Amino acid sequence: MSSKQQLVKLNDGHFIPALGFGTYKPEEVPENKPLEAINLAIEAGFRHIDTAYVYQTEKDVGQAIQSKIAAGLVKRDDIFVTTKLWCTFLRPELVQSSLEKSLKNLQLDYVDLYIIHYPISMKPGEDLFPVDEHGKTLLDTVDICATWEVMEKCKDAGLVKSIGVSNFNSRQLEKILNKPGLKYKPVCNQVECHLYLNQSKLLNYCMSKDIVLVAYCALGSQRPKRWVDPNSPVLLNDPVLCEVAKKHKRSPAQISLRYHLQRGIVVLAQSYKENEIKENLQVFEFELPLEDMKLLDDLNRNLRYTPAPFGEGHPEYPFSDEF
Repeated sequence: MSSKQQLVKLNDGHFIPALGFGTYKPEEVPENKPLEAINLAIEAGFRHIDTAYVYQTEKDVGQAIQSKIAAGLVKRDDIFVTTKLWCTFLRPELVQSSLEKSLKNLQLDYVDLYIIHYPISMKPGEDLFPVDEHGKTLLDTVDICATWEVMEKCKDAGLVKSIGVSNFNSRQLEKILNKPGLKYKPVCNQVECHLYLNQSKLLNYCMSKDIVLVAYCALGSQRPKRWVDPNSPVLLNDPVLCEVAKKHKRSPAQISLRYHLQRGIVVLAQSYKENEIKENLQVFEFELPLEDMKLLDDLNRNLRYTPAPFGEGHPEYPFSDEF
C-alpha cells in the first residue's frame, strides 16, 4: 500500500486505506471517462478503489488494475477493491453467483471488501431497477440475515477478504449484530456523508460497535440528473467551507475530505480531472484545528442528496429512521 496514505484497521484484522477513489458513473458522463479516471487515480497514488455491480464500472476497474499490474506499477495486493451486492440479488441463492459475476468483470480472484448495497430487496432478474407498468418499483421480501449468512460463506470461501454493508441504519445493523450464530460482524457501513449530512449519531453508533463508517457523496455528489434534485445546494460552494479553504490555502474539496478523515471516517473521493485527483491525495499533508472542525460541524442540515426513491415503499427503507 502507498506509504503516503493512512490505513484504518477493520474489525476482522484487515486494513482499509482511509481515502478511496469512487467510480459511480452518472448516465450523462461519457462511457470512456471512468476507465480514464481510474487509470489516472492509480497513477496518482490511489490504492483503494470503490465500485459496485450497479455502477456498471467493474469492467473499467478490472481493466485499469490489470494494465497497471502489467506495467509493473502495482501488485494485486497493493490495491484494495470494494464492490457491492445489488438489491435484485439479495435472495440467499443469488448472492454468490452475483459476486462471481462481479469478480469476472473485475478480472480478480477475490475482492478486498464486499458489501450489501442497500437493505432494500427488489425483484430478481436482469433489470437493475425493476418496475411495473405504472413505473412503481417491484420490491421483494428477503430476510437480510439470510443474505448475510451467504456473505459469511463467501468470506470463508476466499472470494472476499472482508464483508460489510451500505445504507443501513442502526436498527438494521442491530438485526445483523444480534443474529443467532453470527460468524462475522460487518466491518463497515458505507453511507452518504458530507458537511450537510454529517451522520454524527450513526458515526457514534458504528464506532461503539467497531464498525467503520465509509463516506460516499463526501464532496456533495456528482449531482446525477436521475437521482439528485437540481435545486439542492452545491456543497463545494458553501461560503463557510470556502472561507476555511482560503485560510488553509487548500481547495474546498480537500477541506471536506480532511474533515471526515479527522472524524475517523474512511472517505471516498471522485473526480474525472487529473489535477483534482492529485489534489485529493494531498489531504494527509495538513490538519484542521479544532475551531475549524467545529465551524464545519455546524454546517450539518440533514440534507440527503441521494434519498433512494426506488426503495421508499419497502419496509426496510433505511432513511425513515433518525439514524
